[in-house]
Amino acid sequence: MKDAPGILARIVDTKVKEVRHRKSQVPLVELEAKVADLPPTRGFVRAMSARASQSRPAVIAEVKKASPSRGVIRADFRPVEIARAYERGGASCLSVLTDETYFQGNDSYLVDARAACTLPVLRKDFTIDRYQLYEARALGADCVLLIAAILEAGELADLYAAATEIGLDVLLEVHNAQELADCLTLGPSMLGINNRDLSTFETNLATTWELSASVPRDCLVVTESGIHTAEDVASMTSRGIYSFLVGEAFMKADEPGEALRVLFGT
Repeated sequence: MKDAPGILARIVDTKVKEVRHRKSQVPLVELEAKVADLPPTRGFVRAMSARASQSRPAVIAEVKKASPSRGVIRADFRPVEIARAYERGGASCLSVLTDETYFQGNDSYLVDARAACTLPVLRKDFTIDRYQLYEARALGADCVLLIAAILEAGELADLYAAATEIGLDVLLEVHNAQELADCLTLGPSMLGINNRDLSTFETNLATTWELSASVPRDCLVVTESGIHTAEDVASMTSRGIYSFLVGEAFMKADEPGEALRVLFGT
């Protein structure tokens, strides 16, 4: 793994220990057997592309209680109600935080949120090991996140191939030109560009504007972080970017689903 910037290094260290413990509780062979009997996923990329290809906003709405930079974002946190509200509000997909130590997430939030709606679901976690891919699929996830800032190019390629092999879609997340170059060699169908600097936590929408220019047209670009206003949305759609991952703006709202509808006109 890479020497990750800022808090990412601490998160990865914790995740290594966590995965080791989980393997001792539930062996990989057990997860493999469970995954082999599962029906196909709901089609995360397909759901996003269905709208984005028509120049309509395709939104991954995030179910997130807390973050290291913001602390608790939503004290009254009810994943089932949030998932249903997002579906009513016009979300294309969900993203559910499952990291416990730093984001106060839980695997059960993903299971419950997915059961409460018909939307495809991304397991938002810090994937560093093949074991976590099988874990995600067994939980019901339709897509996983692979973060280029924490994975060497070879690790990224291996995990991407392993995820695809068991039917998972992958959101490859990049923050700079070198990470983008590493990911593009994989020929991805979907790429997330995070506007947040992981060292300072500051956001800059220009990150997406600049990096997206190098992404092939057949790859879906998802802009992540820093989308709060109609002007922010317009700054993306005017550049041909119609896929968004938004969490904090909705989680701070009294009615997350209504906040989604108002921001994107869904």
